[in-house]
Amino acid sequence: IKDLVEGVNDNDRTQVLLGVTGSGKTFTMAKVIEETQRPALILAPNKTLAAQLYSEFKKFFPENAVEYFVSYYDYYQPEAYVPRTDTFIEKESSINEQIDRMRHSATRSLLERDDVI
Repeated sequence: IKDLVEGVNDNDRTQVLLGVTGSGKTFTMAKVIEETQRPALILAPNKTLAAQLYSEFKKFFPENAVEYFVSYYDYYQPEAYVPRTDTFIEKESSINEQIDRMRHSATRSLLERDDVI
């Protein structure tokens, strides 16, 4: 944690935190954020992990603006064209209104607060 904090404070943009599942990466990130007192953007490869990280960071930082910004689609099928049958298939989608509200909250926090995670 000490080395990561020093790297952040020295503007080292090439740090990597690598570890197996359950090795404490989330806790380590939380400690680095806590010690550097900077806004943080946490990226996750899927909505399931994003939700887990959101929940954990809300517990680590109850006074901060911990926000959740993921795709608001519950279902999305892009438009398509099938040349063989000269068929155009329209786009279909279903938007999750709760996630849409959370996205707006995240955007608002970025504009109004300095303690955003």
